[in-house]
This record gives sequence, C-alpha cells and structure tokens, in this order.
Amino acid sequence: MADPGPGRGGPENVRFATFNASLNRATEGQLLRDLSTGDDEQARKVAEVVQRNRPDVLLLNEFDHVPGGAAADAFRENYLEVGQNGAAPIDYPHAYTAPVNTGVPTGFDLNRDGETGGPDDAHGFGDFEGQYGMLVLSKHPIDTAAVRTFQKFRWKDMPGATLPDDPATPEDGDWYSDEILDVLRLSSKSHWDVPIEVGGRTVHFLTAHPTPPSFDGEEDRNGTRNHDEIRFWADYVTPGKGRYIYDDAGGRGGLKPGERFVVAGDYNADPYDGDSVDAAATQLLDAPLVRDTRPASEGAVVAADQQGGANDEHIGPARLDTADFADESPGNLRVDYVLPSRGLIPHHDGVFWPEPGSALARLNDTSDHHLVHVDVFVP
Repeated sequence: MADPGPGRGGPENVRFATFNASLNRATEGQLLRDLSTGDDEQARKVAEVVQRNRPDVLLLNEFDHVPGGAAADAFRENYLEVGQNGAAPIDYPHAYTAPVNTGVPTGFDLNRDGETGGPDDAHGFGDFEGQYGMLVLSKHPIDTAAVRTFQKFRWKDMPGATLPDDPATPEDGDWYSDEILDVLRLSSKSHWDVPIEVGGRTVHFLTAHPTPPSFDGEEDRNGTRNHDEIRFWADYVTPGKGRYIYDDAGGRGGLKPGERFVVAGDYNADPYDGDSVDAAATQLLDAPLVRDTRPASEGAVVAADQQGGANDEHIGPARLDTADFADESPGNLRVDYVLPSRGLIPHHDGVFWPEPGSALARLNDTSDHHLVHVDVFVP
C-alpha cells in the first residue's frame, strides 16, 4: 500500500484499518511480559492478521497501555517484524500511544453497590490503569506535537448530554450526583486526534473505543455514555457543532473546516441491532462530512447463518458484521468502523472474516472482533 499516484505530489493510496485485537491482560505488566518474547500464541495470530491485511495506518483497540510505549515496541519488534505462518513481516516506524481512563479511580460509587473503588467505579472500566488501551501504528509520519487528546473532557460539559436516569425518581438524568458529574470524564478510554502526514498532506486519524452499552441496569449508564462518546466525534467533525469541546492541553473547538479525517475504532454500537441507545451509531454515520463505505465480508454471512440465535432476528445485513458475539444475545454485530471524510477518495474496503472452512479461518478466533479496512486516495 501507500503507492504514490501519477506524478510528483499526486494522490497517495493509503489503507486505514481498525482492529480490536483483545491484547489486554488481567494484571498490570502482563502484556509487556508476554510480548517480550515471540512465543505468545495470541500475539502471533494478531500479528498475522495485520500482516495478511497490511494496513498503512492501524488502530489497535484493547492493547494495554504501558508508559513509554514499551509494549508497542515489543509487539513491533517481536511479532509484526517477524513473518507469521508464511505472511510477510510488516514494519511500522511510527507509533502513538497515551494514557487512557480505564482503571483511573473517581473516588465515587458509580454503580451504587455500596463500595467505592474497583473497576466499575473508575473513569473507565478496568482492573488497573491502562487496561484495554489503544495503540496507533503507521507507515506514515505522525505529527506527535499536534496530537490532541480528550481524556479529561467531562461528560457534563457536552451540551444536552444524554445522562443516565435514576428510574426511582421523577427527575431526568439524575443517576449521578452533581459531585460525581463535576469529575466524571466522558471517554471510557480516550478520544485521540492523531495527525498522519501523507505526502505533505495531513489526515486526522480520529480514534476511540466507547464503552459497551451493557453491564448496567435500568439507568443505562453505559448505554447513554456510549451514545455520547460516539456523538463526540460527530460534533467534532461537523462545522459549528464542536465549539464546546476542549482538549487536554486547553485547546478549544472541533476540527477546522476543510480538514481531512478518518474516524476509526470499536464503537460498540450497531446501527440496526444490539443494545445501544437508538441512533448511537447513526449520529456518526449520518454526519454530513462522513463517508460510510459499508465494508463487508462473506465470512460474516456464513457465520450468522451457521450460528443462528439472535442473528436470525437481526434487521441489519449480516455481511456488514464485524464482531462475533454470543449467539443468543446479542449475536454478531457491526461495531467496528473506518469512516473517511469527504475530501478523501475511497476505492476499496473489507472486513477480514475468512469463510468458515477456508485456509485462513483459523484466524477467526484471534479476537471476537475482525479487522476492518478502507483504502483511500489522499488527493
């Protein structure tokens, strides 16, 4: 990939991808230990999936954050740069990672179980700080000085936020007290605007991993948060809607008009099926500057047919599914997205979901998610 177009300064072909690789571990430091040799079977399979798809710019969700990028370095050196099962090695000279909200304590009892502390009472669900983190890998230079992170943006600072409601009271949106809302962050992990330099032009790689809209009660605290985590990017890329946004360095406002971008990540929301709040996904898919190329696979169609259960009742087309969840509930869903902006020219896309029985079907259990890619020309 990344072949230059005709003539100096012509359009460049870039493959953008996202993959929730499930490279998270139960204890702090375990991922780095696992990646310090080339012997971890799961990491080898993740690397092979990447090598088979060969994205130029890649977001990995659920990659535990290690300060200083040591885990990222180990994964590149010991796995990606080593051919796996006949796949060619792949080199990413540029990487970006940063702290996330998982495991960061709030000091409050968010789930009302009578205890303060633990993964459910953190800013983002996690047994330790950095669990389920994010990693961006790129063949193109990353303008690290211009990266914007939104880890500390408070949920209540989003105008008209969809706050969770206590069903036992007549008031709306009152599950969390004012004291909690004064500190509670919106991002369950983080939102990052990572500028990628492609032949002298900038493409903003907008990455996130909103919380699953489940594992809660009638108050729907995770479902409402998922909705607003997705809304954040929809507002950020829509002129006039992102004025309320501030980043961790104090910069204000959304993306400047005319900038090119690609939104990527596991957004834990299907536009048709599953447990997400109505329109959680479509508010981003329908944003005026966003292109949805609808990446698909035949493997997802076969899997939905063979697995049955909730899949038989789904409204959305199975070929668009990106995640293989429990058969009875919620079934397979489209939750992983790569969404280029207008101004980029998409020409190819897909979901890496080999058909059951095919040679590469052995990679389908690498994660419960599948890699999604979109190829664009950057004019």
